Amino acid sequence: MSEGAATAATVATAAGTAPLRERNGGQILVEQLRIQGVKRVFLVPGESYLPCIDALHDHQDAIQPIVCRQESGAGYMAEAHGKLTGEPGICFVTRGPGATNASIAVHTAYQDSTPMILFVGQVGNDFAEREAFQEIDYRRMFGQMAKWVAQIDRTERIPEFIARAFAVATSGRPGPVVLALPEDTLWGKASVPDMPRYQRARSAPAPAALDALQTLLAGARRPFLLVGGSGWTAAALRDLETFAERFDLPVGVAWRRLECFDNHHANYAGHVGWGMDDALRARIRDADLLIAVGTRMGEATTEGYTLVQSPLPRQTLVHVYPDAGELGRVFRAELPIAADVVSFAAAAAALRPAAEPAWRGLARAAHAGFLAHQQARPAPGPLNLDRAACVVRERLPRDACLTVGAGNYALFPHTYYRFQGPGTSLAPTVGSMGYGLPAAISAKLEYPQRTVVCYAGDGCFQMNLQELGVAMQYRLGIVLLVFNNGMWGTIRAHQEREFPGRTIALEFDNPDFAALVRAYRGHGEVVQSDAEFGPALERALAFAQEHSLPALIEMRYEADGIAPGQTLSGIRAAALAQRAPAAVP
Repeated sequence: MSEGAATAATVATAAGTAPLRERNGGQILVEQLRIQGVKRVFLVPGESYLPCIDALHDHQDAIQPIVCRQESGAGYMAEAHGKLTGEPGICFVTRGPGATNASIAVHTAYQDSTPMILFVGQVGNDFAEREAFQEIDYRRMFGQMAKWVAQIDRTERIPEFIARAFAVATSGRPGPVVLALPEDTLWGKASVPDMPRYQRARSAPAPAALDALQTLLAGARRPFLLVGGSGWTAAALRDLETFAERFDLPVGVAWRRLECFDNHHANYAGHVGWGMDDALRARIRDADLLIAVGTRMGEATTEGYTLVQSPLPRQTLVHVYPDAGELGRVFRAELPIAADVVSFAAAAAALRPAAEPAWRGLARAAHAGFLAHQQARPAPGPLNLDRAACVVRERLPRDACLTVGAGNYALFPHTYYRFQGPGTSLAPTVGSMGYGLPAAISAKLEYPQRTVVCYAGDGCFQMNLQELGVAMQYRLGIVLLVFNNGMWGTIRAHQEREFPGRTIALEFDNPDFAALVRAYRGHGEVVQSDAEFGPALERALAFAQEHSLPALIEMRYEADGIAPGQTLSGIRAAALAQRAPAAVP
């Protein structure tokens, strides 16, 4: 024991408290995670943080280590855990290549406002600045994609840094924290007290702001409530429903935030952003009062900052957001309110209209418009993905969780499925590919009794298909729907729109996905028609539940059917028509 540690232990004994134990850095760190309530960590083991791996051995009763196959998968699982629970998802990766692989999940957590902590092994301080084996300056590498990036250079400061990491990841606008762990810090020893469990900082709306909101509502004729962001709880959504019901507000959910309002609710108007129907777009465009709660209203939600114009929206804007620094940054709001969604929803639920709202019936009409677009659209070929999405909607229980990565295939569940609240949808608003399978694994670990279905494009799935090994190892009965059209479909649509008839570098040969999942002890089928899909889905769900192993349905369909109500041939024809020379009179 060092002289300083011995002195600290002596003081503790003299004060009548238990003497501090000398522990190495890995032991101190993992014990802090336990104190902070961590129950699961996702990792790809590496020699750069061996003391942490060893310390996990002593906490198996409280912390479950999930051994992943690649760091991007591990990072995605941690990010999905943060979305599901509101608590920081924890990921450990080794230095250098491990960190670069995990960076995609950090970027996702940043743009999706998800609490997450990434621990990265680092060369010892005695080797620093020599470009030692796998050495990277993580402050420079992660600086623009994390809320806080730091390196713990002293063993005795580990508790301080961990407590701060949890506070930063969850406060204001939630997001990722990256902590580098030099080897000498982890192997070093110290006698240091633990930090208590963190307390989440809350920001509530001021009474004057609530009075101003009621005044704006009283003068409105066509209001609209737009909900998104992170940090929602079931209780907060019930409060928001109360607010929407009392004021008869139509409610839309921001891009890929479909879990932020019950899609079955009579006030639900639809999914706002790319791919929305014209009637919903018109409701938001023509609204005289737009109340945006929890959402940044990014590019996808605002359709390139046109539906809600930046910097000065055409609608009177009330913007509620937990980070005051975000308010006024992109949109000038008539009423900016710095408040987290839980606190705002509780306050809004207590408001009551002074008189019958002038727009009575607007919410009912908006919900009727949403339901009118729930009927499957025509599509080319024997397997209609619109009808398949409706089959999924009718078959799954309401608390099922659907996950997606990125691609036009995701428009099918987002158009037809009706999500119910927190934990029913996991989708990266940043549009990162390879997310669906790791997210489904994380959801099944957190909610083992729930049905979990992953939608994945053939390209998207192959970015992290190795994580099927995690589903096999931990006996996770997830169902995967793999959309096989043999190409990068979204990019093909963009090429046809911008360079019609000149597509290149888009197609690829695929493996037999159904056979592949069987190599992971799972169940696999190929479907090519509407008649085959329903029975195959039933078999997949039954297998996953009975055997606690993954089940996969490979959906081979006509590639021309690129999105609900859209075909590639139609996109090409429209683009060519725009480029045709005008007729000479």
